[in-house]
Amino acid sequence: MTKLRLATIEDEKPVRLTVDLPAALYRDLVAYAEIMARQDNLSEPYPPARLVAPMLARFMQADRGFRRLRNEQTREGGRSGTPSA
Repeated sequence: MTKLRLATIEDEKPVRLTVDLPAALYRDLVAYAEIMARQDNLSEPYPPARLVAPMLARFMQADRGFRRLRNEQTREGGRSGTPSA
């Protein structure tokens, strides 16, 4: 069986963020959650919104350019929290 990139969903205090997604992307999130539920023997899938944060985190962890620039920013005394607007 093909292993999904997203592992279990951690239970962490969330920060509310509202986004608009294309319908096709939402359908893909629903399908991903259903596949995860089957692989993890869950009785019901996670709500699709619970997948977004771990997927974004995984994406950023895999982005070598982002990690390199983020590390440079941290070494230069940049903030590690939210970006300034």
